[in-house]
Amino acid sequence: MNIESVDFFYLSIPEVLDIGDGSQDALLVRVRAGGYEGWGECEAAPLPSIAAYVCPMSHSACKPVMASVLGQRLDDIADIARINQLVRRNSFDLLQADHTLSGIDVALWDLLGKRLGEPVYRLLGYERAYPKTAYASVLFGDTPSETGAKARAISAAGYRAAKFGWGPFGLGDVLTDEEHVRQARAGLGDDITLLIDAGTVWGDDVAAAVARLPVLAECKAGWLEEPFVSGALDAYASLAQAANGRPDFRVRLAAGEGAHDAHMARHLIDHGGISFVQIDTGRIGGITTAHEVAQYARPRGVTYVNHTFTTPLALSASLQPFAGIEGDVICEYPIDASALARNFANETLAVDAAGQVRVPDRPGIGMTPNVEAIRQYLVPVEIKARGRVIYQTPEL
Repeated sequence: MNIESVDFFYLSIPEVLDIGDGSQDALLVRVRAGGYEGWGECEAAPLPSIAAYVCPMSHSACKPVMASVLGQRLDDIADIARINQLVRRNSFDLLQADHTLSGIDVALWDLLGKRLGEPVYRLLGYERAYPKTAYASVLFGDTPSETGAKARAISAAGYRAAKFGWGPFGLGDVLTDEEHVRQARAGLGDDITLLIDAGTVWGDDVAAAVARLPVLAECKAGWLEEPFVSGALDAYASLAQAANGRPDFRVRLAAGEGAHDAHMARHLIDHGGISFVQIDTGRIGGITTAHEVAQYARPRGVTYVNHTFTTPLALSASLQPFAGIEGDVICEYPIDASALARNFANETLAVDAAGQVRVPDRPGIGMTPNVEAIRQYLVPVEIKARGRVIYQTPEL
């Protein structure tokens, strides 16, 4: 069969706030081929991602993503890998291409899984999918007391792990950050894993991160996530040395959500001193590249963790690449998502009484958009070049 159409749908809540909540909008992707339909999602700004699909060619290494996808054969998983390679070769100088490819790749896996009657994790070679311990992923409160209240609510809900990130953390003084961490630990209690996400707030300032290590060690934080931007490998390596150099400072590092190809993720694993590599299928190039990283990390003693802070569809896609790795047991599970994300899919990925979540045992990624529910969030898009319409939002 051949890829007949690739459609993008920009969805957004009425008012998008300046907060670290990626569920406020979404870029849904639909691929059709051979009478089948696959769905994916890009974790990226919707408008430039759509533009990367349709933009006029600038030169031979800056072609629209469409040129490498539309009309291509799609009969087996080798075709998905081939399409990935085409996009990266033909759109080398189009930096948004990897994000655009991500949603398309997920949709291709979903479509092929439906055609073959198999969940994606089986197409990836896994015999079974293991349950993952869901960590409740939330933003820090505006004040330490608000952080504490969120922690108590997470504990009461039965989660076995929780991550606090972004918000005011790292933007003010060390004492305030320490109080946020202590309130989070006090609210969770001693038995729930506490994770901290700095949201790249310190750029490459190692000293700023080192100043927070004592409270993280004191409160037994399971990791410090993304203290620096993804490319700051020297800073990561220096912090890893400081965090592991003294028993009272021992804190492991996590990073990788900013990686938009396998090379960036490998560099963090090989040179950044991280213990956890966090990959977003909606950014790195889709399930294909995410699975490649999961296989690379395991023999190097680095734990693969999904990154997702958007919709249930994106969550299911993010679980597929490591579903069959028994030893990688933790997964991100956003609990403060917007109404758009909460109503996004017809199916749910619920956390069970043991605090675990299981990848759907249905063909494809096992999730479908709730079209009627999300139609109200659709943002019509029209892109023109030289007076000609080159993209218009199709019928959802």
